[in-house]
Amino acid sequence: MKPVLVTGAAGFIGMHCALRLLERGLPVVGIDNLNSYYDVALKQARLAQLQSHHHFRFIQLDLADRAGMAALFDEVQPQRVLHLAAQAGVRYSIDQPDAYTDSNLLGFGHVLQGCRKHQVAHLVYASSSSVYGGNAKMPYAESDAVDHPISYYAATKKANELMAHTYSHLYQMPTTGLRFFTVYGPWGRPDMALFKFTKAMLAGETIDVYGNGQLVRDFTFIDDIVEGILRVLDKPATPDARYDPLQPNPGTSTAPYRIFNIGNSQPTVLMDYIAALESALGMQAHKRMLPIQPGDMHSTSADTRALQAWVQFAPSFTVTDGIQRFVDWYRSFYRV
Repeated sequence: MKPVLVTGAAGFIGMHCALRLLERGLPVVGIDNLNSYYDVALKQARLAQLQSHHHFRFIQLDLADRAGMAALFDEVQPQRVLHLAAQAGVRYSIDQPDAYTDSNLLGFGHVLQGCRKHQVAHLVYASSSSVYGGNAKMPYAESDAVDHPISYYAATKKANELMAHTYSHLYQMPTTGLRFFTVYGPWGRPDMALFKFTKAMLAGETIDVYGNGQLVRDFTFIDDIVEGILRVLDKPATPDARYDPLQPNPGTSTAPYRIFNIGNSQPTVLMDYIAALESALGMQAHKRMLPIQPGDMHSTSADTRALQAWVQFAPSFTVTDGIQRFVDWYRSFYRV
């Protein structure tokens, strides 16, 4: 049985997806460069969850390494690729744009080349809700134009969608991009708000609340995200028979190419999110109210009807339940 290649296997979403694939009995090859964008020990702890499975193999590799990536595909010859590795973070992209060029653009090009050469049956890759940028229409739909990104990170994700479409068109290679909406949950990223808030509150420190607490996010629990990803991975993209080039839908194509939102479809005001965390921790947060940061979007909200029609997926976790599960994991993992 040919393996599934999971890039970013030591990452938050990558670990959870790889674990689910292994639980299915599928062989998984995971790669990650284990960079120091955040705590490497957390990444290694995630890998430890995977390495107990004898069908899992880990290779430390940087996506920007052209020769290394070519050799990886030659050796592994994956049947399907789940591409979740990327330089993450909107705010970090303002200070360190080169990291995004190397990983999100050059690295994605290497993934596409490997998939083309080895005729991979399906490439599923991570896009982002940030591609909607300056759009004011809510909720965001895949049919909306995404021509006004407001961060370099978002621009690289839009570029990934365009690059994937080119390969789908030229080589009839099935590709599906998933626009994630603020994913949270156990084993989450330390640079995300929930992780930072929890750490600060337990230490008795003040939390920074941007946008004066009025930012709106479509917070999506990790178990819902993984379920949606794997259903999509199991169903390769196909050409859209209804595609009209006179009224083009950016989410589909005459090529085997699809784009889907994957979110909770229940947008939550940041202050309500914090209130749920306060309830889960049993304490009040000391808040420092601050204006919105450069590159941040004021609101996100996912229209997920296309994904539901494609793979009959709908999220099931409430923010209250999801935050409680994160807090339980955080207390256990950090022993606090």
